[in-house]
Amino acid sequence: MSLIEILRVAVSALGAHKLRTFLTLLGVILGVMTVVAVVSVISGMNRYVADSLSVLTPDLFIITKFGIITSRDEFFDARKRKEFTLEDYEAIARECHECAAVGAQYSASKSVTYGNRRLADVQFNGTTANVDRLFKFDMDAGRWFTQTEVDHAEAVAVIGYDVKDELFPRLDPIGRTIKIEGRPYKVIGLQTKRGSLFGQSQDSEVNVPITAYRKQFGGRRSLDVFVKASSPQRVVLAEDEVRAIIRARRNTPFQGKDPFGIVTGDAVMTIYRSITIGLFAVMVLISGISLVVGGIVIANIMLVSVTERTREIGVRMALGARKSHVLMQFLLESALMSSSGGAIGILIGAGVAALVTTMTGLPARVTPFLVAMSLGVAAGVGLLAGIVPSVRASNLAPVDALRSE
Repeated sequence: MSLIEILRVAVSALGAHKLRTFLTLLGVILGVMTVVAVVSVISGMNRYVADSLSVLTPDLFIITKFGIITSRDEFFDARKRKEFTLEDYEAIARECHECAAVGAQYSASKSVTYGNRRLADVQFNGTTANVDRLFKFDMDAGRWFTQTEVDHAEAVAVIGYDVKDELFPRLDPIGRTIKIEGRPYKVIGLQTKRGSLFGQSQDSEVNVPITAYRKQFGGRRSLDVFVKASSPQRVVLAEDEVRAIIRARRNTPFQGKDPFGIVTGDAVMTIYRSITIGLFAVMVLISGISLVVGGIVIANIMLVSVTERTREIGVRMALGARKSHVLMQFLLESALMSSSGGAIGILIGAGVAALVTTMTGLPARVTPFLVAMSLGVAAGVGLLAGIVPSVRASNLAPVDALRSE
């Protein structure tokens, strides 16, 4: 009896009970669907976050009052720290020999108006003239402000794409005047669309010279300082030098904690991955339970199938079928059943991933490796579930099987 004939018999047996076969596969379908959807979405999120954080190059780090907060206690400790001032920024720029460039930024949430249009909760940044070069911002139109405009506190602004879409939906914003809490700023640049990061739009912002910001709002808020090392290999040296400068200005004891936080792209990605790994582990556990339940159901149905087809097995063995043929037939039926559920689960999971991409813009993608792995796992579950029923079927005595009703 050839493998092709055994496969044909197995397919015919599954097709004879279509509804029962489908209901048997639900556990496998749900398990594989969850794995495919979650892995696709999380890998897409990782890729998207990594691309979004590409502005934090390996040679760049940020000094802030808070840094990366991972607990409630850290937050309350950070609140007690002194605000970063323009004098701190100037000291770092003046005294840090390992720093190739130093920039600074004030940030606040403000409302922006143009004519009768108003956009609330826009991130309003007062920055130094070199911030665009530090972060390698691309411009869609116009330009960034110059050092001369910073020195003279010129009321000029570079806006993000969300501000352009809301205030100038069908207009060229360059040369037009927006107002921040009543003060006019001339738009001289439009940044390239950057999308969202952790649910926060990176395009809902207005950037003005740091001196213009201080002229309107003062310097009461804490300043963020951006430091670019001479090379990625010398970042640690630059961090140590900046740490020494700030600790000296804060009169921090030798054993005392740093009165500031350092933010790097790698640190943010590490925190993010720790969150997604936990989510991934939970979803894989749920998927594993679904697959185990699906395997148990398949094993149960295959045992029922062996009982229902005892006479058929006896006839086949009486006509010359070997035990190995019967064993192979039921193993193939079990594997085919589970693999079919895996294929359906992959299709549904891919559909979920595509829906997430459409609704959120995350680049969720089902890779060939993920498809192959999912089918392999599904087939493996089917083979394991079919071992006991297949052995039981192959060990039936032909005479006893023929007498079965």
